[in-house]
Amino acid sequence: MRMKSLQFYAPLEVKFEEVEIKDPKEGEVQVKIEAALTCGTDVKTYKRSHPVLIKKTPSGFGHEFSGVISKVGKNVMGFNVGDRVVAANSAPCGECFFCKRGEYNLCENIEFLNGAYAEYINVPKAIVKRNLIHIPDDLEFERAAFAEPLANVVHGIEKTDIKEGQSVGVIGLGPIGLLFVRLAKMKGARVIAAARNPLKLKLAKDFGCADEVVDLNKYKHPEKIFKDFSDEKRGLDVVIECVGLPEVWEEMFNYVRKGGKIHFFGGCPGGTKINIDTQKLHYDQIKIISVFHHTPLYFREALRLIYEEKLPVEKLITDVFPLEKTEEALIKQMNGRAVKILIKP
Repeated sequence: MRMKSLQFYAPLEVKFEEVEIKDPKEGEVQVKIEAALTCGTDVKTYKRSHPVLIKKTPSGFGHEFSGVISKVGKNVMGFNVGDRVVAANSAPCGECFFCKRGEYNLCENIEFLNGAYAEYINVPKAIVKRNLIHIPDDLEFERAAFAEPLANVVHGIEKTDIKEGQSVGVIGLGPIGLLFVRLAKMKGARVIAAARNPLKLKLAKDFGCADEVVDLNKYKHPEKIFKDFSDEKRGLDVVIECVGLPEVWEEMFNYVRKGGKIHFFGGCPGGTKINIDTQKLHYDQIKIISVFHHTPLYFREALRLIYEEKLPVEKLITDVFPLEKTEEALIKQMNGRAVKILIKP
C-alpha cells in the first residue's frame, strides 16, 4: 500500500512524495488522517531537524491529527475499523522510575509519534494502549486534533494553580500562549497578554478574551504596563513565559510581584543559561515552576474541554491547506503569517 506523505530529508529540505505504508503490527492501529495541524515544534523541525522526533531520514513528520481507523492489528482491544479517533503524539511506558511516581510526562521510555502530514499513520502499541481516544460523532476532526497541544496547556495551567481574581501575564502568543490566555480566563484570572505579532494580539482578545494586550513592538520595556495592570501596581501575581528564549526568561523577574510566581513554559534552545538576581529571588520570595509535555490524564481532559465546554479552538485556525502544500503552510507559519494551519489530506 502506498500513500502521499511529506518527507523530511534535511533542514529546509522536504519532499512531497509517495511512500509505502505497512500494515499495523500487533497492538497497533492504522488511521486515515482527516485533519492535521501545523505546530511550532514542526516548524522548528523543518528549520533545523529534531533530535528526538527525527530518528532517521527520510522521515515523515507532523504530530497533531485526528482521523478514522482504517486497519487494526492483532490483539487490539476496544478499537475497530471505522472508529473516529484522536491520538496523542506520545505515550509513557507506565513502568519506569517516573511513571511509578505518576510523573508520566517525565517517562524515561516515552514513545513519540511523528508522521501526521500524510494520508495514513500507524499508531504504536503504547499510544493505542494509553493515548488513543474515541471522539464523538458530532465533534469535528479539526477541533479534535487540538487535543494534543491543549493537553500541554491544561497540564501547565493546573500546575500553575491560578486563583480567581489574580493578575496573570502571558508573554508570547503562539498557539500555546493563546491557549494559556483562554484557560487562565476560565480560571477567573485577569489576564494581560504580550507579543509582537498583530494577528496574535487580535486573537488574544477574540479567542483568549484577554483583558488587555501589549504590543511589544511599541513597548520594549513594558514593566510599567504590567505593574499598572496588577493589584496596587505591585506586579503580576503570575507570569507565564511562552517564548522560549533565555533573555525573555530573565525579563520575567521584572514583571512579577513579591511572593508571585513565574512559569517558564517556553523551552529554550539546548545549552543556554540564564542569570538570576539571587537576592530578588530569595528576599522577594519568587516561586518558579516549569512544566513539560502532557500526560494521559491531561490529554483526556483537553478533549473534554473541547467537546463539553465548547472551547472554540477552531478560532486559532487561520488557514486551510491541502496536504501537497504542507511545506508552504509551514513557511507561512514560520514567517508569522499564521497561527495554526489545518492540513486536509
